[in-house]
Amino acid sequence: MSTSRQNAPYHHGDLRNALLEAALIILERDGEAGLGLRDLARAVGVSPAAPYRHFDGRAALLEALAVTGFQRFTRAMDDVAATEPADLLAAMGKTYVLFALHNAALFRLMFSPQLRRDNRPGLRMAADAAFATLRRISGGDTRAGRVAALAAWARVHGLAVLLLDGQIAIEAGEEIEALISAIIDRH
Repeated sequence: MSTSRQNAPYHHGDLRNALLEAALIILERDGEAGLGLRDLARAVGVSPAAPYRHFDGRAALLEALAVTGFQRFTRAMDDVAATEPADLLAAMGKTYVLFALHNAALFRLMFSPQLRRDNRPGLRMAADAAFATLRRISGGDTRAGRVAALAAWARVHGLAVLLLDGQIAIEAGEEIEALISAIIDRH
């Protein structure tokens, strides 16, 4: 009688979250190309079929990761808003750029054209919740509020992408957070 792990019954307390957490680590370490359900199963220590109980394929895993990213991002923005800084829009902008820099692969996945939000209602809801946080402080549900939120988003997203792509050189002795603050504070 074999007592190998392969023959052991499937039991995991919270496999979906364990898979997502492991996938986030793999995503940041190896990029999106390094994510496969079989490798993910191996990393978590479950059978190769186990991830399919939660994700019907790689695209569903990527979508769930992007949703997780938007949820974490929205919490970070809500946390900033709760501190009631003097310039809330600038504080949220800095948080946006730092989130991108500290979660580069996740950030790129969240905004990947490969994950079209119109085909993925869960992703659309998570992305809309993140935008709603910005829109609330930019003028609410008015057209002017939407335009102000889009302008603020375009500015910080552009800065984040320029920094991620190495298009903005950090000079010797320059602190990246100070540079981000100086750029955002110029609005």
